[in-house]
Amino acid sequence: MRICHSIATATDSKQRFPIAGISCWLAVSAGTLLVGCNVPPSETDGGGDGRPDIVATSTMLTDWTERVGGDAIALTGILKPGDDPHVYEPVPGDVEAIEAAELTIYNGFNLEPQLIRIVKASGSPARAVGESVTPLDFEYEGQTEPDPHVWGDVENAIAIVAAIRDELVAIAPESESEIQANADAYIAELQRLDTWVAAQIATIPPEQRRLVTTHDAFQYYAAAYGLEVIGTLIGISTEEQPSAKTVRDLVEAVKTAKVPAIFAETTINPELIATVAREANVTLPEEELYSDSLGAVGSDADSYIGMVVANTRTITEALGGKFQPFEAAPE
Repeated sequence: MRICHSIATATDSKQRFPIAGISCWLAVSAGTLLVGCNVPPSETDGGGDGRPDIVATSTMLTDWTERVGGDAIALTGILKPGDDPHVYEPVPGDVEAIEAAELTIYNGFNLEPQLIRIVKASGSPARAVGESVTPLDFEYEGQTEPDPHVWGDVENAIAIVAAIRDELVAIAPESESEIQANADAYIAELQRLDTWVAAQIATIPPEQRRLVTTHDAFQYYAAAYGLEVIGTLIGISTEEQPSAKTVRDLVEAVKTAKVPAIFAETTINPELIATVAREANVTLPEEELYSDSLGAVGSDADSYIGMVVANTRTITEALGGKFQPFEAAPE
């Protein structure tokens, strides 16, 4: 099954546009014609073969939806590997894809705020599948909010996959047996993954099961598998900027906790966390953690399972545990 990514028709493919009024736009400037109403159908359309057009926002959701829907759906993924959902600014092709979709699957809990605004403004069918699970909370500017990084706990991923299955069956009842079989096989693999992660973390010496990362994206992972989050440079959203005091305080926390390593993340500039590592005299592993996005196609983290395995290996080995490879499900 082909997964498409929506794109903007523009001279600069990295250009981003404000949300309001971008469903249809036309700009003529210095002899350059930009047409945003008509994104090439090959980039957003499933091919017109009768399969329902489904949109998924994050790379994790795209992976799950592909595994469950298989050939029964035409899937468009909005975010690409390495995109940060917290700060992603939609392009016109995203709007068109969402407006045309028979279902948009998004995380919710304000993970992808700009895309959520588009989804709600479009009035198109949508489901915040991340909100299928009970969230952990975090405090931000004196208020308690749900932590959106629910996929850190593989049991949550299983619940979300089940929610995706139910949504797809409702849209494509003629493909129910295929969708159900896909979901059953994938959930079985996720259950094995959940058990495997716990076994890897259990090999870390108890006094070293402490986690320090760039931003607060691993609360669910830590709670599920027996780690303590000592601190982070920034909170839930990568839009935050750490103060000099925050950096100093984290250095002291790392020294006090005597953790052997702290971790950078793939979607965030590692410079500041590297500073913390130097000043606290601890290791910063070369392998960065995947937090808000899967890895590039062909990398060891280009699927949800691959991402969890890669993160678990990095954490386990850096904190003094003994990593055993995760065995893929038998064919």
